[in-house]
Amino acid sequence: MSKTQSSAAQQNSKPAANNLEAFWMPFSANRQFKAAPRMFVAAKDMHYTTDDGRQVLDATAGLWCCNIGHARPKVVKAVQKQIEELDYAPAFQMGHPKVFELASRVATLMPGTLDHVFFTNSGSESVDTALKIALAYHNVRGQAGRTRLIGRERGYHGVGFGGISVGGIVNNRKFFGSLLNGVDHLPHTHNLKENAYSKGIPNWGAHLADELEKIVALHGAETIAAVIVEPVAGSTGVLLPPKGYLQKLREICTRHGILLIFDEVITAFGRCGNAATAAEIFGVQPDIITMAKGLTAGTIPMGAVAVDKKIYDAFMNGPEGAIELFHGYTYSGHPVAAAAGLATLDTYQEEGLFQRSAELAPYWENALHALKGLPHIIDIRNIGLIGAIEMEGIPGKPTARAFEAFLQCFEKGLLIRTTGDTIALSPPLIISKPQIDEIFSTLSTVIKKLA
Repeated sequence: MSKTQSSAAQQNSKPAANNLEAFWMPFSANRQFKAAPRMFVAAKDMHYTTDDGRQVLDATAGLWCCNIGHARPKVVKAVQKQIEELDYAPAFQMGHPKVFELASRVATLMPGTLDHVFFTNSGSESVDTALKIALAYHNVRGQAGRTRLIGRERGYHGVGFGGISVGGIVNNRKFFGSLLNGVDHLPHTHNLKENAYSKGIPNWGAHLADELEKIVALHGAETIAAVIVEPVAGSTGVLLPPKGYLQKLREICTRHGILLIFDEVITAFGRCGNAATAAEIFGVQPDIITMAKGLTAGTIPMGAVAVDKKIYDAFMNGPEGAIELFHGYTYSGHPVAAAAGLATLDTYQEEGLFQRSAELAPYWENALHALKGLPHIIDIRNIGLIGAIEMEGIPGKPTARAFEAFLQCFEKGLLIRTTGDTIALSPPLIISKPQIDEIFSTLSTVIKKLA
């Protein structure tokens, strides 16, 4: 390339000031946003700072991920130090100390014999990894006919082709063709008639797990590799498992030799109470758990898949010099992400944040359910430090009412998340009682004024 061409290329690569067009925003109404941008320029502890200098209380932990709050000193220092020391190391046939340390730390937090950890870069990658491991596991055990995967209606398992195939959110699926073959779906567990305004786990609906037996009868257990569900379905609107539902799924999967995968990208790391996983909160032992978000508290992208010892051991029977699993990512176990993960786990432990989540849960529940009776609200749901307020939709304008609440809350200094006509809440675990009061005071004011 000539000097003239190089100079021209550099000139063309210079960003135009305040040009918003080049960035195609994910899961966003791009035209609406770019007409009236909402910009964050800084964050600390429980608050974001906007480009016009306002403080916005984070009631969503970013996107369910900033469980320890923002810009926490231990994590910031760990990331800075790691970049100076070792910015990148390949994970294929090579290693670095911190990724092994992090895997050991994560494994100790997992229930039962889930004692091996495969690292990814996101929840979507974690789900696709888990599905591939499940298929490969049956293959190496001589049951290659087990290729069918079972998801659930309204489930969200990221945006990889595997995740949207087993997922059950219509708009996430319908634009992308036929997806993976051999996938079935269980019915979702959301029922307003039976369970509206339940506090915590609803009573009705355990029998919905029996639908898995019908799928087994239709296809034959010998064709089914795995069932994947979120213990609490988050992105679809915080749908809670009925009492006994997850236990039934576990029993059916065990009976038929089917792996049970819990997608805990949202629920892991204290979100549901005083435990690292929702599996422990519900007392149900899956074979695989997917994680991301709270693993590094949003600081550096990272995901993980924890697998039962029997799964890992099944791959370790070939020649010692052979690759056991033909899967991985360039950034699996990235050194900077591993450093962030270790510092995040330290912060959870040193500040007792899992215990704090459980201690604040009753106060959170009471404040959330105090909104009952306000205009347009048709249900309120909660577990741990998760909450949902389901709004009655405006005829012909689905999602409009909740999105208007989102916009008005932002103007009043509160960040909430909406999915459909549901407001979803998941604050950092460092939240205080006065900040909980502030969240629901602002929400009450906004909801009362909605059309």
